[in-house]
Amino acid sequence: MRILITNDDGIYSPGIAALARIALRFGEVRVVAPDVEQSSMGHAVTHSRPLSYKKSPIEFDGIEAYRVNGTPADCVALGTHLWTKTDVVLSGINMGPNLGNGMWHSGTLAAAKQAVLLGIKGIALSTPVGKTEPDFAALEPFVEETLGLLLKTPGLSLFNVNFPEQPRGMRWTRQSVRLYDGKIVPGTDPMGRKHYWFTVTPLEPADEGTDRWAVENGYVSVTPLRLDLTNEDALRSVQQQV
Repeated sequence: MRILITNDDGIYSPGIAALARIALRFGEVRVVAPDVEQSSMGHAVTHSRPLSYKKSPIEFDGIEAYRVNGTPADCVALGTHLWTKTDVVLSGINMGPNLGNGMWHSGTLAAAKQAVLLGIKGIALSTPVGKTEPDFAALEPFVEETLGLLLKTPGLSLFNVNFPEQPRGMRWTRQSVRLYDGKIVPGTDPMGRKHYWFTVTPLEPADEGTDRWAVENGYVSVTPLRLDLTNEDALRSVQQQV
């Protein structure tokens, strides 16, 4: 199996090093990641300037690794072009969760989506982060178990996986759909000029069976996704009125 690994935290992230090390147990691995952090970049692609890649300044034991002057989606497009017959794209392990409506702006998930757009299985993996970086060594057996399950799943598929800090099991989940948790917080810089932070607010409790509920209750959340955004109920409703 040929496994391409990327992320949105950049080539220097400990999360991508942990994922690459685990993925090597399942096949041949290559890392192609942004040269700088691209968090919350969403599915942006670069079209106004050329892309380039260079050898990674970080050594990945037994793995070819490169950095790209582009977005996570760019890395997948370029990586699969340079490394033909890629079987699966893994994105992560992201430093921070990608749950509920946060999926919409996730660069981590966008990389997995870009893989599916190109006809390749895509898996995004994330974990919460606090004042210290995640304990990737403790998560390792759960990451390996999850990959063992999803890599053998047949067909073209897209999965969003979130690991709690101390997993106690795994759950298949659906996306938690709530009002978006973003808000603008105004402030001033040392020169007295106005500036604004885009941040998040606490949400109401998540429904049982959702990705947020699973992680909040200590379970690895595995959410199967699709690229078709069509609202089937609304479509049928308006078609019946014609």
